[in-house]
Amino acid sequence: MTAGGEVRSYYGRPVVKAPVWDWRTAAYLFTGGVAAGSTTVAAGADLLGAARLRRAGWLGSFVALLVSVALLVLDLGRPERFHHMLRVAKPTSPMSIGTWVLSAFGPGVGAAAVWELLPDRLRATWAGRVLRGISRGAGLASAATAPGLATYTAALLSQTAVPGWNAVRGELPFVFAGSAAAAGGGLCMALTPPVEAAPARMFAATGAAGELVASRVMERRLGLEREVYEHGRAGRYRRGSELLTVAGLAGTVLAAGRSRAGAVASGLALLGGSLLQRLGVFEAGVASARDPRYTVAPQRRRLDAGRPR
Repeated sequence: MTAGGEVRSYYGRPVVKAPVWDWRTAAYLFTGGVAAGSTTVAAGADLLGAARLRRAGWLGSFVALLVSVALLVLDLGRPERFHHMLRVAKPTSPMSIGTWVLSAFGPGVGAAAVWELLPDRLRATWAGRVLRGISRGAGLASAATAPGLATYTAALLSQTAVPGWNAVRGELPFVFAGSAAAAGGGLCMALTPPVEAAPARMFAATGAAGELVASRVMERRLGLEREVYEHGRAGRYRRGSELLTVAGLAGTVLAAGRSRAGAVASGLALLGGSLLQRLGVFEAGVASARDPRYTVAPQRRRLDAGRPR
């Protein structure tokens, strides 16, 4: 920091290395949230006996899970790297814990989705009833890990040296949890007739409201890093996310229960808002790492605050 208060680094270069992740990581943040939210709805529908909502939830979650795994493998570069991460379990590593959460989550979702695709003739047999019991238990077990899947990506980002992510480590899990609930509930609401989709509407509305509140709290608690969330590509993404989420929330409350078209439009708006939320947070972190101000200035402020007068 110069005498005039200008923040500089050696030769103007970034102090921390910008993340090497690309759009695949940002998309994985979104699809993982959709899978977690849809699974929660599907498990609730199973317990309530809402067959069509249950089917939409399991199949939606399974498709989102397949896309998530494909994106993760592509991002790792070599498929065997995912297997290598299962050699150890490191509680202090969000990536290690996330790998195990995903591994525990996937089989139950797959089993529940496969049973939904079985023909009715096979379901009515003795073997079909046995498969139903196994797939139901596995699906409910996966639902127990869904909150971890929805939020571990927030820990994965925020427990780094990237200023824009580290600064929101206390609020980002709540933002991602609300976003996952809004997206998962919105997807199930769009795929299910309104007469049976009331639980999905309630879940989506609660998630959307929680995401909006948590996002505003996150912004208010930010210091200098707030700039990267409000300007540039990240700012555009997050403004679009807020508009779509508000529109989806209003549509869910006012129109989704009355017409299938209203439910589809509201569900798509919530999905779009969730996607833009993840893209905005991702881009904000990348932008903060490229500018040394967001690393040097907060460190200097903390040092000054700790100095004796």
